[in-house]
Formats: sequence, structure tokens, C-alpha cells
Amino acid sequence: MPLHPAIQKALSLAAGSLPYSAMPIAQARAQARQAYRRVDTPFPVGAVHDLQISGPAGAMGLRMYRPHGEGVHPVVVFFHGSGFVVLDLDSHDDLCRRMCAGASCVVVSVDYRLAPEHKFPAATDDCLAATRWASEHAAEYGGDVTRMVVAGDSAGGCLAAVTALRIRDEGGPALRGQLMWYPVTDYPSKPPDSYGAYACGYGLTHEGMLWFWDQYLPESSAARHPHASPLRMQTPVGLPSAYVMVAEFDVLRDEGEAFARRLNACGVEVVSGCQAGMNHGFLKYAGMIEEADAAIDDACVWLRRVLQIETSGTDT
Repeated sequence: MPLHPAIQKALSLAAGSLPYSAMPIAQARAQARQAYRRVDTPFPVGAVHDLQISGPAGAMGLRMYRPHGEGVHPVVVFFHGSGFVVLDLDSHDDLCRRMCAGASCVVVSVDYRLAPEHKFPAATDDCLAATRWASEHAAEYGGDVTRMVVAGDSAGGCLAAVTALRIRDEGGPALRGQLMWYPVTDYPSKPPDSYGAYACGYGLTHEGMLWFWDQYLPESSAARHPHASPLRMQTPVGLPSAYVMVAEFDVLRDEGEAFARRLNACGVEVVSGCQAGMNHGFLKYAGMIEEADAAIDDACVWLRRVLQIETSGTDT
């Protein structure tokens, strides 16, 4: 199906913008944040508060979302999309709120270190540390340590996959699942077909993705490490259940689908799909485009199942 008309309109309005590679990092980050809408009335959840924890390189910020209702809730540790370089807790506030309410879970959003100031593996170290903190301190914030999932979109999806991999290989905490929306899973040494088909004109470009990788990696050889490119892991055996949703008009579509196939081929339970008519980052249109709302709802249904959350009548 064709690209959604609302997304096509937004892309047309942004067509004259400079690419991130032509800007200082601070300007690129400011422009990236502008692409994420601000809502006058935030999506309602039980409570939201910011906190700082001790991370691998000093203080690290978290934002915690609690659903309505008393008692202990399952936990989703969330890593925002960023190209490993831009965006932050605020850009993904709406998505975290919708996930918290839709899946009746505590969402712990992680303000991990960004490149180029902090190259790989800084972000992966932060995400692993935050997940372990969420497990160790679950009793303090009403989280259920036995029901945890890692999640993320785009580069955050990569970090979720890598965190699940590192937890398997480096020890605890146990995870029920890994949720990824249009994830980065491999450095395009040999760009797949989607890199050619959607190289420009659809938001994230071929050149733009290579620029993100250049900012993130300390040297080109690091691209081969499975903690940078999780599709290159030795084996997915023993990883938790996965949810992988890609977008039709996205340079990352093929590598996301390849990641889902690889997990499934090695016995990992996988729910996967491709959101027709959508481009990379389409979840930022939640509340404006029905398909974005539906994609979040679908992921929340999966979260409820893997986290064994009872529903009253219908899933959200």
C-alpha cells in the first residue's frame, strides 16, 4: 500500500531540512526533538517521576511510569530510539505512557549515554546496568521482578536485543521477553534491498543511517561485534520471547525481518510483522494516525500475554 498521506505530508514539510550530518551535534539533536510532537494533555497514567541512579560512568537518569491501580505490576525497561545519537526521555514520553497504560505495567525509561561523546559500548553498558537496577530495586517501586521485559524502538530496539543477549550470557535478571519496533540489528556492510528501495524520501535515509553508525562506533571493526550488530550473534538459543515490528517504508525493514527469522529458526518464540504504509519512527504519530495507535495496542496485547496480565473483557 502507499505511504500514509499524513506521513507523506509531514515528510514534504520537512523536505528542505538539512541532514544531521551537515550540523553540529547540538543542532542535530534540537532538530530531531522538534520532529516529536508535544501534547497539551499527556496520555494519562497513574504516576510519573524522574530519578537518578548510579550507572557505569556516574549518575544516570531514569523516568518511571506507574499504571493506575494498587499492587505489584510487571516491569518494562525501555530504551528510546535515537540513532544512538539524538532524542531523549522527553521525545518518547508519550509512547512510554501509552505502553504503561495499555499493558498495565511499570515502564522504566532509560536515559543512556549518547554518541559521539560516548561511543559503543557505553549505551549497551548503561542499558544493562539500568535493567539490573530495575530488577534489584523492584520491591521499592512496586515492580514484579519475576515479570520483566526489555523494549525499544529503532536504536533502542537494538539496545533491547543486546541487553537480552548480554543478560543471557552474563547472568540475570531473568526476562520474559524483548520487544522491538523497527530495530537496528546489523551494520550494513552489504546493504539489504530495503536500503536501496527506501534510500531517501522516507525519513531515515541510507546516508543518515551510515552517519549514525559513524558517530556510534569507535572503529569500523566494532560493527562485527554482536553487541553492536545483534543479528551477528553466534546463536539466539536461550533468548526470551520476542516481538519484532518493522515498517514497510524503512531502510531497516529487511534487517528487522531477518532478526525475527533468525530468532524463530533457533526456537525462540517470535511474534513479528510489517506495518503497511508506515515509515521509520511512525510511532511518534500515535494519537494522530490510527495505524500508529493500533501498532502500540498490538504490542500491548503481546506484553499482557508474556507478562501474564489478566484482562477484563478486551485487551487494550
